[in-house]
Amino acid sequence: MEGLCSSEEMLTKATQLWTMLDDMAENNPKSYCHFMQQQLKEAKQHYAPPEPCLCLKTCILEPTKTCLFINLCSWSRIPAPKSPSEPILLSAGKMETLSDNSEICSILDVAYSPSVLERVKDNPPEKDLLIRMLLKYAEEHFNVTLSQSWSVAKFKLKGSLERMRQSIEKHPFKTLRNLRAKDSSGLILPPAKNPAASKKRLIEEISTTNKPEGLKPAYQMTTKKDADDKPLEVELKIELPGVCGVSECNLSVSKDDVLVECLEKYRLRVDLPASVDEEATSATFYKKEGVLHIRMPVHEGK
Repeated sequence: MEGLCSSEEMLTKATQLWTMLDDMAENNPKSYCHFMQQQLKEAKQHYAPPEPCLCLKTCILEPTKTCLFINLCSWSRIPAPKSPSEPILLSAGKMETLSDNSEICSILDVAYSPSVLERVKDNPPEKDLLIRMLLKYAEEHFNVTLSQSWSVAKFKLKGSLERMRQSIEKHPFKTLRNLRAKDSSGLILPPAKNPAASKKRLIEEISTTNKPEGLKPAYQMTTKKDADDKPLEVELKIELPGVCGVSECNLSVSKDDVLVECLEKYRLRVDLPASVDEEATSATFYKKEGVLHIRMPVHEGK
């Protein structure tokens, strides 16, 4: 009886809807036309397939070292978070192996709500955070170890469009966990800010041939001090042979150490002689010389 009652209720609601539409069409044709166009537009957006936005390139380190391409896609069917405090949903296919022109690589297809990708598009810190959460998600769900260095490929999609859509559409939505709070159920991005007020990029790229002096070793670290021998700033100069631009590098600075990783080319971790202010750190990459120059102010009172 419960099922029959539910069916009767649905029939009643459908009849009421058709009656309302008939009345609207007869008494207010303009509103009826607008209503139907809006419904068709929303339905078209809801059933639109995933669209490629950009392709990330990184490296699987374990269990077998191989190149990994991650297709980041936009899919309107994925609900957008209603507020900055809500977790972000994603749809991800299986990690597949592709042989292309004698190259064997792995591919992972991932889709987000269009509003999520639009929000991080012009905000490098939030974009970087979203990608790092994605790399951690891939490690946990596919039991692999990934390099934390990544770059954006020149193409938007690795593999065919049909394969990507089939991979994403047949998998349910998942929640991207917030790595900064292990007890959280989802990824929480910082509140949206005015793009003009966003934090500047950590590495500034300069095309000039002028470079800091004294760069004979692979890296050189110096500490600037005041008249009382109190440390003021730690300066680190690193030679990165073969690196063409900052897109190939990942720089991570904590109060105690510096980590530089360049995709499949270079990795360097250096302990710092004093506790530094990560937020005030600046870095310049001298493109033609392949030299990274990092300046880290020391915390006051340290």
